[in-house]
Amino acid sequence: MEHTKWHQLSVEELRNTLGVSLEEGLTEETATEKRMAAGSNELSEGKRISPITLLLNQFKDFMVLVLMGATLVSGLLGEYLDAVTIVAIIVLNAILGFVQEFRAERSLRALKQLSAPLAKVLRSGQEVHLAAKLLVPGDIVLVESGDRIPADVRWLATNSLDVEESALTGESVPVSKHCLPIAADDVPLGDQKNIGFMGTMVTRGTAKGVVIRTGMDTEMGKIADLIQNTEEQETPLQHRLEQLGKILIFVALGLTVMVVVAGILHGQPAVGMFLAGVSLAVAAIPEGLPAIVTIALALGVQRMIKRKAIVRKLPSVETLGCASVICSDKTGTLTQNKMTVTDVWLEGRSIKVTGDGYAPDGQMLENGRTLELKSDQTLRRMLQISALCNNASIIESVADDTANKKKGKETKKDSKKEAKKETKKETKKDHVNETVKEERVVWELKGDPTEGALVTLASKMGLTPAGLKELYAREQEFPFDSDRKRMSVLVHHQGGRVIYTKGAPDVLIGQCSYILWEGNVVPFTGTLRQKVMAANESMAGAALRVLGMAYRDVRPGEKVENEHAAENQLVFVGLAGMIDPPRREARDAIATCRRAGIRTVMITGDHGTTAEAIAQQLGILPRGGASLNGQQLAGMTDEQLDKQVEGIYVFSRVSPEHKLRIVKSLQRKGHVVAMTGDGVNDAPAIKAADIGIAMGITGTDVTKEASALILSDDNFSTIVAAIEEGRNIYENIRKFIRYLLASNVGEILTMFFAMMMGLPLPLVPIQILWVNLVTDGLPAMALGVDQPEKDLMEHKPRGSKENIFARRLGWKIVSRGVLIGLCTLGAFWLTLQAAPDQPGQLIKAQSVAFATLVLAQLIHVFDCRSSRSIFHRNPLQNKYLVFAVISSIVLMLAVMYVEPLQPIFKTVPLGMREWAISIVAAGIPTFLMGVGSVWGGRRNRRRIGPGRFVPKSTKFSA
Repeated sequence: MEHTKWHQLSVEELRNTLGVSLEEGLTEETATEKRMAAGSNELSEGKRISPITLLLNQFKDFMVLVLMGATLVSGLLGEYLDAVTIVAIIVLNAILGFVQEFRAERSLRALKQLSAPLAKVLRSGQEVHLAAKLLVPGDIVLVESGDRIPADVRWLATNSLDVEESALTGESVPVSKHCLPIAADDVPLGDQKNIGFMGTMVTRGTAKGVVIRTGMDTEMGKIADLIQNTEEQETPLQHRLEQLGKILIFVALGLTVMVVVAGILHGQPAVGMFLAGVSLAVAAIPEGLPAIVTIALALGVQRMIKRKAIVRKLPSVETLGCASVICSDKTGTLTQNKMTVTDVWLEGRSIKVTGDGYAPDGQMLENGRTLELKSDQTLRRMLQISALCNNASIIESVADDTANKKKGKETKKDSKKEAKKETKKETKKDHVNETVKEERVVWELKGDPTEGALVTLASKMGLTPAGLKELYAREQEFPFDSDRKRMSVLVHHQGGRVIYTKGAPDVLIGQCSYILWEGNVVPFTGTLRQKVMAANESMAGAALRVLGMAYRDVRPGEKVENEHAAENQLVFVGLAGMIDPPRREARDAIATCRRAGIRTVMITGDHGTTAEAIAQQLGILPRGGASLNGQQLAGMTDEQLDKQVEGIYVFSRVSPEHKLRIVKSLQRKGHVVAMTGDGVNDAPAIKAADIGIAMGITGTDVTKEASALILSDDNFSTIVAAIEEGRNIYENIRKFIRYLLASNVGEILTMFFAMMMGLPLPLVPIQILWVNLVTDGLPAMALGVDQPEKDLMEHKPRGSKENIFARRLGWKIVSRGVLIGLCTLGAFWLTLQAAPDQPGQLIKAQSVAFATLVLAQLIHVFDCRSSRSIFHRNPLQNKYLVFAVISSIVLMLAVMYVEPLQPIFKTVPLGMREWAISIVAAGIPTFLMGVGSVWGGRRNRRRIGPGRFVPKSTKFSA
């Protein structure tokens, strides 16, 4: 029965296929036999990785292995402080990696929590409550409003059944279900109206169904299988650092061997040269690099939390910075997931409704004029129908918002509206920082989103359900039915009775004999019917969900026994068009992405017309851009999809498997893909994407656990802030790699050039290690929190395979390293030649070389802040860097002027002449290259705005 088309079968065919009595259900014996064959109705988690294995996996990285080797060498040399530092770095990185991966393995456990714990089942004709895991194919289940569907079921009987399926299909509103066969052969999940899916929620009505799939065979089970078999991608940062580690080890060891050999050939003691060579090898490998990367990412995470983005996996921060495509779910991500009436039509008049969400704030405007209920009885009648023919309610509650603010700064409001809603502020001051606690009004829906939109519409004009129900007492309800496509209520008012009806316009019109026109009840002529249908088609063409409103007065003594008696001779009133509106800030965020060279693609389970309309409003779907639905996608091979995927901006009516295919296709085309979503159906694609982004408010636990980034405000614009932060973090990583490697190259070449010239050692091993641990470390960490350059978001994303040394970084490292090495050696030689035969002159020359090398690196660190030169940025802007440089200078002076430290570090105090040589030599590399950069930059850049320039080669996305 694996390939059975359950939606096509009639009730009798279901009975024969499953071999079960649809009235009595299974017997216990039959159920036991089936469970032995089919297994339990629960999701398997696959093979778990033990915590010990996860921890050991953290030590397999190439760079970690290199650092472990450096630890061994440092220990053998007696440099225990160096060895302890490296071990601490290794352990820190292992712990962080272990915690991240351990949390990621909880995705499927969260998915299992969506399964219903209990189910109401017919067994041998008796209703019993069973654990959901005991269900088997053929079981007859009964559900009602508020129940979670325990397995995939084919409905046998329904009564006004609506099911919330957005977590599985992406459908923005609850789906009305029925029990009739569907003739089509291949039907998307969202259109399988006669089937209920495991884990979805019944929002209205009751139903009886037969279980057709359990456990891993259900649609939820297929998602679980996708998550299990989807491999997480290695981030570009991880790939680049591994690549960098391999390059460093071979280059460093090669140069070190050359230095040792050259020194021995020029008569230096073999033992001394070996110690110097080993010190150089330890210094050349920047063991602080993993720690600085971790610190930079961790500080970036803290900044992103303040911008409403919660990072679960540190490397993903940088990955988002090089994203070239954002695949975004529509419902709840680009839209508010709150149905809102935006258009009303009555008496031939088109009325616009302002405000969104469920807050009763907004106006009704006709040709820009605000409408008043006192003078518009037709509008009043329509709003009465909206509020009374309705079972939804909007609950007002108070939510607490807490945020850390700098002392003296006020909380910035998103709008004047929110300022009005604020009911309380408490400020608790604590030295420099203060915590601002805000209580704001929140409007929550209880019931169907469509009905909630109608309640809100009436409330905006002052007609609240509570107030109306005091005047209009409900006597009877004729609930919505998927066959009738309408709902009616009979109410008592001032001694009379009235029937209010709402429903699908094309169906409701057939029940109407009259229409309210210009304030009077007139016959519903063919001409007026055409006007109503034209208005309906116009609103539907704008992707609005349209409902018609009608009423009639019940004659005295008339019996209204059923819906057929109630719903006839109605008076048509008007139309209400509603939509799940786009987020107001999403359009600007998408435009920013476009300027940054990032394409936004909408992937949704909603209907194509609705998806395209929202995409056009947001600026996602350009003129000439293509749209594709799930059926078209299913008919394409991967090769065909790859050829077209870069020209498609909207994917509609897609399944979880489709979303996964789209992400992988974009990755095959070389894109770094960010995938956003909130439903269970998004989880496999989110896990497969280069960076998965989940919604923090509306997102399911499954989606959050599969993601690398969570948006705490469910705001698409927060992604843009995260992209900017990610780009800056990567640029900061490049900055301190540039600084560390240029400094290390300078150290190695100082020794190498000296050996080639037959000079004494310009630096002793302890000095090399001191520079490596102190001078390199503090400024490099300060670079990790550097502010972004102004044009950061004006460049296209870097390629996913871009080498970390790209964009002339390799040249900058080598050129600055060579100059630092030559200038340090020059200062050493000048000092040595001043009095070559004087005792102690070699130590003085080595002290000058030591001071020159330290100062050259500390000046060079300011040059590393800019992609151009030191003259392009304010050197005092990064206060952490200024403090780090001052601290390093103080420590250098301590080594040279504190007498107990002088014999340890082989240093002596310097005079004015020696300091002049050191300072001038140290400044030459940075200022020489800076002047050249300014001169060359003016010839090779173009203006993009007032005072803003970019290289001529810079390209921007259309």
